[in-house]
Amino acid sequence: MAKEIKKSGKKYFECEECSFIYKDRKIAKKCEDYCRKHHACSIDITKHAIKIN
Repeated sequence: MAKEIKKSGKKYFECEECSFIYKDRKIAKKCEDYCRKHHACSIDITKHAIKIN
């Protein structure tokens, strides 16, 4: 399950496998599932990752 992060009053979701951050829980979960299955990241998924300070 993607980990929920709260920062500056907003919710973000982290893939627990690769630690990429997403605005959407579904995409974070999809990333996590892909990472677990393939032991690698998908460019199609990680292009949605964001950077939070």
